Amino acid sequence: MKRKIVTFGEIMMRLSPPGFLRFSQANTFDVIYGGGEANVAVALANFGEPVDYVTRLPKNDLGDACIQFLRQYGVGVDQIIRGGERLGIYFLEMGAAQRGSKVVYDRSQSAIATIERGMVDWERVFAGADWFHWTGITPAISANTADVCLEAAQAAKRLGLTVSCDLNYRKNLWKWGKKAGEVMPELVSQCDIAIGNEEDADKVFGIKAPETDVTSGKVEADKFRHVCAGLAERFPNLQTIAITLRGSLSASHNTWSGVLWQQDGFYIAPTYDITHIVDRVGGGDAFASGLIYGLRTYSGDRQKALNFAVAASCLKHSIFGDFNLVSVDEVEKLMSGDASGRVSR
Repeated sequence: MKRKIVTFGEIMMRLSPPGFLRFSQANTFDVIYGGGEANVAVALANFGEPVDYVTRLPKNDLGDACIQFLRQYGVGVDQIIRGGERLGIYFLEMGAAQRGSKVVYDRSQSAIATIERGMVDWERVFAGADWFHWTGITPAISANTADVCLEAAQAAKRLGLTVSCDLNYRKNLWKWGKKAGEVMPELVSQCDIAIGNEEDADKVFGIKAPETDVTSGKVEADKFRHVCAGLAERFPNLQTIAITLRGSLSASHNTWSGVLWQQDGFYIAPTYDITHIVDRVGGGDAFASGLIYGLRTYSGDRQKALNFAVAASCLKHSIFGDFNLVSVDEVEKLMSGDASGRVSR
């Protein structure tokens, strides 16, 4: 029987104008729910992994709706605690062509922002688990969430779980008094696996790939050896480092790949040319969940684990919403080289 994976973070109501309307044109909003660690949990459940999601939700109908939304995808919700004043919200305006997407947060004083140490019984949560995942979004929300995230990571480490983090730098969230570079080192020092995009290590730790311009649409994978080496030197506890590589030609057209570092090797995934993006939100979370699944499933084949993560997150770009609702078979089909998109009858 597989041991479970636990993720911890904030799930929010996502409000977006239909299609590609701008905020100023909107008379209605599409309503769904999403958030970094919830996105990872849903994708892993979809891949057949047992997973529990931990958060704090208000005791009202919107909190209930979040739980029902997660439950329908097979995510364990029994460890969610209730309390606080409100559910966090974010507004998303979808970009197209040369107009980028925009996000406006409305999450101040959300239920999880006021969480405190001791509210979650982490020993009970981690019973039967062998993996804990968090992202840099969680400690960015408030001093409280940073403190509880550290409490969780330390408990997971003490209990022998594999601990993974996605650096996930969000400049619009680090407003509570400390910078990411002041908070994240102690948290990352608890981790075995670190994941980031092509800019996260630079924004959080000042570790930058040489001569790289992500807006050019061409991202040279080999240059990110330097980033991985820099992170490994700063955090010798890290056994695995993975970085997604997005070349942004426009809001609708990106290239997509990734690299993986371990002490004995550096691996580069194939590059996908994604020409008609439906929704890129959650792409990094789709990579993280794909990597966790791949590392757990493919018996030490790191190249295959990386290729699965990149293929899974490539497919996410074709799906509306935060969640990556694809199957293992669909991901492995793309990994095998079938990118035709032909109808399956």
